[in-house]
Amino acid sequence: MNAFGSIVLATFGISLTAWIGLLALYFREELLERILLGLVALAAGSLLGGAFLHLLPSAIAETGPDETVPLFLYLLGGFCSFYVLEQFLHWHHQHTATHERQPISYLVLVSDTIHNFIDGLVIAGSFLVGAQIGIVTTLAIALHEVPQEIGDFGVLVYGGFERRRALVLNYLTQSTVVLGGVTGFFLGDLITGVPAVLLPFAAGNFIYIASSDLIPEIKQEEDLLRSSLHFLVFLTGIALMFGIRVLRGVLG
Repeated sequence: MNAFGSIVLATFGISLTAWIGLLALYFREELLERILLGLVALAAGSLLGGAFLHLLPSAIAETGPDETVPLFLYLLGGFCSFYVLEQFLHWHHQHTATHERQPISYLVLVSDTIHNFIDGLVIAGSFLVGAQIGIVTTLAIALHEVPQEIGDFGVLVYGGFERRRALVLNYLTQSTVVLGGVTGFFLGDLITGVPAVLLPFAAGNFIYIASSDLIPEIKQEEDLLRSSLHFLVFLTGIALMFGIRVLRGVLG
């Protein structure tokens, strides 16, 4: 199979990880309500782990350790842009007739779209280097997408989306990985350096969502046992991202 076919196949396979939320359709409404905050905690841990253990190290590897100040400026830009976006969404939320969905739902969709497009660029670049590197990169990305997609689905439902709609929207954002892959193949020479900008920008998005929106939600739990369980799930999200980082180093 040529590089283009491999890129399309790999990115399409990655896009299918969004459907892991199908399992939730078989949960009773009461059970889903009970585990939603746990899924929010998993999402928070996965987002922070993804930002600090995957996106930022990858950006530094792209540019070198001597160029870290611009990377952190891009990170701050991503953080601040989502602050502005959320303020706009809150304003819109307060001035429209329906208050069904919390702004966090839309922030997750936007950040996931950016992140998945970047993943597509990374997969395209890896297959253009070699098939073996492409396969390893695809596997690593697939592994870190699974816990993140589970958490994202939980956040969308917690934010007010009906379960089936949350699944479809999650898949639509995930499918931008294919667009990123195709773009990376055809414009590979023209977009050199673009991931070095987008990676820390997306990391800033992740850090903002986790710290400003998700962690405050799980901190509201007053029951000590449930609060402790949520914190353990939060740590599990970080641990999963760390484990995937270690596995990626072993494979790569």
